[in-house]
Amino acid sequence: MGEIIYVDGEFFTDRKYAKVSVFDHGYLYGDGVFEGIRVYSGNIFRCKEHIKRLYNSAKYIMMKIPMQEQELTEILVETVRRSELRDAYIRLVISRGIGDLGLDPRKCGKATVVIICSGIQLYPEEKYRNGLSVITCSTRRNRPDTINAQTKSLNYINNILGRIEVNLSGADEGIMLTDQGYVSEATADNIFVVKNGELLTPPSHMGILEGITRGAVMDLALELGIPMKEKAILIHDVYCAEECFLTGSGAELIPVVKADGRVIGDGKPGKYFWKLLDRFREITKEQGVQVYQ
Repeated sequence: MGEIIYVDGEFFTDRKYAKVSVFDHGYLYGDGVFEGIRVYSGNIFRCKEHIKRLYNSAKYIMMKIPMQEQELTEILVETVRRSELRDAYIRLVISRGIGDLGLDPRKCGKATVVIICSGIQLYPEEKYRNGLSVITCSTRRNRPDTINAQTKSLNYINNILGRIEVNLSGADEGIMLTDQGYVSEATADNIFVVKNGELLTPPSHMGILEGITRGAVMDLALELGIPMKEKAILIHDVYCAEECFLTGSGAELIPVVKADGRVIGDGKPGKYFWKLLDRFREITKEQGVQVYQ
């Protein structure tokens, strides 16, 4: 079949017919939340964790999702089933809904539910084998006391500004720092480094989104006996790391071999990266919700 889009109770096979109102506050103000979810071999990877985070994000912005978690999960599964895709990317979006041109969310009667099941490839295969080149963005990550990064909201302008810097530089990705100069995350992914044989990743108070893939990698490090901790790191730690890699639902695990012109380690994906990637590819078929029984 191919790409399927669900919009408030209707399924569409042609994206030109899948529409939301221009008066939806998701469009007017970026008022809403979303999740990016992967399907591997017919398995919606860590579906429960994604759904839970979605509802937590909605709670933070005081937006009521017009169905319970189980019902939304069933619709998610049905969307994938109708696509007939066994490997796919799901974008699950809940926006505030149709209102007026004012900011007040009370003017929006009911949240809009959109599910897109399609494909995604953020980087060519060679980047997974050879690694990325990244820059440090001058755009600082939102402070957690202003817009909490644990809420995966539709307002991504902070990340987009960082991505524009990446595009202008010709790099593959960008690292965003906190207002105090600590490493937060990449423009679209979490970051890990290996220092002195230990796997490190910034803690949540550094303005990061606690990614589902990040959590999976932390679990795998524990399983595989890889020393790991959440720790504040500086860009100097990235330059001088033995390894560096990024994680995200879209990118999965992808190595970084150069940062701001400095070669990281020996300039090749490291042993911890390969070890974690191999195990990650195994669990993607085990942890989640099976679509095709």
